[in-house]
Amino acid sequence: MIRRPGPTAHPRIAAFVEECRRAELAQAETADIVLAVAPALLALLAHTKEFLLPEHYRRVSGRYGRNVVYVSPDGGVSLFTLIWEPGQWTPVHDHGTWGVVAVLDGVLEERNYIRVDGHRDVTDGIQLCRGGVTLLAPGTVTTFVPNPDHIHVTGVPPTRGPAVSLHLYGREMNNYNVYDVNAGTRRLIDVAYEV
Repeated sequence: MIRRPGPTAHPRIAAFVEECRRAELAQAETADIVLAVAPALLALLAHTKEFLLPEHYRRVSGRYGRNVVYVSPDGGVSLFTLIWEPGQWTPVHDHGTWGVVAVLDGVLEERNYIRVDGHRDVTDGIQLCRGGVTLLAPGTVTTFVPNPDHIHVTGVPPTRGPAVSLHLYGREMNNYNVYDVNAGTRRLIDVAYEV
């Protein structure tokens, strides 16, 4: 069972979350939400020493660490630190929501995929082709929106050092679609995080 943090949050996080919620209410399009929220996450980077605690930097054996910083009680937004060791990657996935990601340390690599089958709602017969690669250095902020799906794999190659990133999502990020590129399928999986 996943335990959600209560509504009490560090004042800096509470103000940031409130700014995110105002952006959601004020904007009809998810592209406009991330346009409003990205500068707020960039500004938050200057204050991470105030609200990130040792438990936000936990590493997990065998996979990258997902440490909750904040999950709103209604599941509306969530903020995580992700801790990446060399050679750790996500599966190919999408998020089903908008998001904003900032890199705190190291270089995070994102390899994008483009869905070319034209059938957004099917779970098999999916055709993905590889897209571009983005290298995210410390202080970099990137965004994504769910329509079209932002399909990618993220991680750190074994030849690069560890990385730490801060991920904001427009919902509690406790599941997402993973893609089997060769089989042309996707399925929804639950994803755990450290509280």
